[in-house]
Amino acid sequence: MGPVALVIFAAGSVLAVEGLILALAPGRIDSLLDLIRRMPAEMRRNLGLVGLALGLALVWLALHLVI
Repeated sequence: MGPVALVIFAAGSVLAVEGLILALAPGRIDSLLDLIRRMPAEMRRNLGLVGLALGLALVWLALHLVI
């Protein structure tokens, strides 16, 4: 899988999961957004960095398990 295909696959996977969450639990999104708004900026930043690290690790793992 080339690098462009990998980026497209990763972006498509994220959109599919987010779409599934919105489709299955649309009412929970408001409460989740309220929770995020109440978090301090530093906590949101750390949460984002953890998500970034986990996402990159999953993409790396998928790339190395496939090839």
